[in-house]
Amino acid sequence: MNKVLIIVGDATETVDTLYPYYRLQEAGLEPVVAAPEKRRYQMVLHEVKPGWTITKEWEGYTIQADVAFAEIDPTEYLGIFFSGGRAPEYIRYDKDLLRITRHFFEMNKPVASVCHGVEIPAMAGCVKGRRMATVAKCRFDLEVCGGVFVDAPCVIDGNLVSGRTFHDHGHYVGPWIEMLLKAQAAQKSK
Repeated sequence: MNKVLIIVGDATETVDTLYPYYRLQEAGLEPVVAAPEKRRYQMVLHEVKPGWTITKEWEGYTIQADVAFAEIDPTEYLGIFFSGGRAPEYIRYDKDLLRITRHFFEMNKPVASVCHGVEIPAMAGCVKGRRMATVAKCRFDLEVCGGVFVDAPCVIDGNLVSGRTFHDHGHYVGPWIEMLLKAQAAQKSK
C-alpha cells in the first residue's frame, strides 16, 4: 500500500497542496488527489500582505482530482492530507469526506493538516482532546470542536501531524512522511 489521499476543492491553497504532493512522490508514495467530483479544480495563493490584517487571494494553478469522495474506499490508502485554502470551509459538509476522515482517525493512520484543513477533521468530530497547529483565524474552529490550539510550526499528536500555514511545510511534512513510511513498512511485514 503506497497511496495517500490529498483532499482538495475549489480554492484549495496551491503551495499547501503541491508541496506535500511532490514530497510524497519523492518518498516513493503515490499522492491521490481527492475532491467532491472527479474534475479539474482551481487552486489559489493566500498571503497576508505587509500592512494587511486579512488574507489576500490570487488564482493559482489548477489540479485534476483523481477520484471523487463518494468513490473512495479508505482502506486502500496509507494516509490522508487536508490542504488549506478556502476549500475546507465548503467541502467539510460532504458526507463521504466525513466518512473517509473518520476512518483515518479510527484506524490510527497518518493524518496531516495545514491551515484551514483543520475544518474537515473538526467537522468530522475527530479533534476532541487533540493538539493541533492551524492558522490563527481557524483557532476557533478547532477549539469549539474540543481541540487544543498550539502555535507552532509542527505539532505531532499521535497519528496527527499539523502546521499553521505554508510557511511551516518544511517543519511538519517531513515528520508526516516518516510516519507514512513506517506505516508502509509495518504493512509489508504483516
